[in-house]
Amino acid sequence: MRLFLLPISTRRTLIYSERVQEAVHGAKQSYSDRIINKASQTWADWEKAEKGWQKKLTVYGNKALSRIAFEEWGLKSIPPATKTKLEEIDQGKHKFECLYPGAFMKSSNVSEVLKKLATERQALHKRGLIQSLVCMPIVAPFALVPVVPNIPFFYLVFRAWSHYRALYGGRLLEHVMKKNLVQITDSKQMNAMYTAGLLHPTREESRKASEPTAEETEEVIKKVEDQSSTGKDEAMLLKGWNGKLIAEAFHLPEMEVEIERAVEQVEKSIKANKQALVKEKKELEEVASQKTGQADEAKR
Repeated sequence: MRLFLLPISTRRTLIYSERVQEAVHGAKQSYSDRIINKASQTWADWEKAEKGWQKKLTVYGNKALSRIAFEEWGLKSIPPATKTKLEEIDQGKHKFECLYPGAFMKSSNVSEVLKKLATERQALHKRGLIQSLVCMPIVAPFALVPVVPNIPFFYLVFRAWSHYRALYGGRLLEHVMKKNLVQITDSKQMNAMYTAGLLHPTREESRKASEPTAEETEEVIKKVEDQSSTGKDEAMLLKGWNGKLIAEAFHLPEMEVEIERAVEQVEKSIKANKQALVKEKKELEEVASQKTGQADEAKR
């Protein structure tokens, strides 16, 4: 099983898991996977509709899905820590490798980042799972409404499943980290793609350009370090369009949407934080100006 540790910015990181055995050996799909695939196909068909409640539902639904934290989507890509899976891991039936861009992430930090990603959201997902399960019986009577499906119920089912997968995906990652079963590998290919993404303005130019040199990588790293040298600024390390190139390089097309979602969320967060700082600074300046004015009047 390959894990990918993808720093989105100098402070936030996405984890993504490729289930190698299923991809290579073509293992038979589980019942839950068949349901998910059927639901995905139905959703795709509804998106193609020109109008009607199906089209409206997918528009609003996609907006809601885009708000789910990228960390949750990343943990969901990891197989859940079922009793059988954990026993197989302890018996040595599964190998784990984690690829990361060493030029943009200190090797000494990788293990700590993996442990943090595995554990920091477990309480949140456990609480979300319980809340979704509790609310499902409350909205179940909406099924009596004719024609339109029980959207609130299905949404809660999805959120319960999503929280479950993220919770138990994190527990599996925590388990293998405690057992020291993850081989951590500095990927030269990832280093080159990160550098190319920061060197070139578009995907097309990145495709046409030659592989970045060691000097170009050092130059890009220096710019990132200068931008975040004070410890207050958060610098982006990935661009949304670069997700497709990374996904293609590792033959994992489903990875593209995960990277794009993570980049979009982090960019919005950074922008919001900057706006908040500007607003706070302006308010402090106004208070200082008022105090100065009051002091001047007192002197008179």
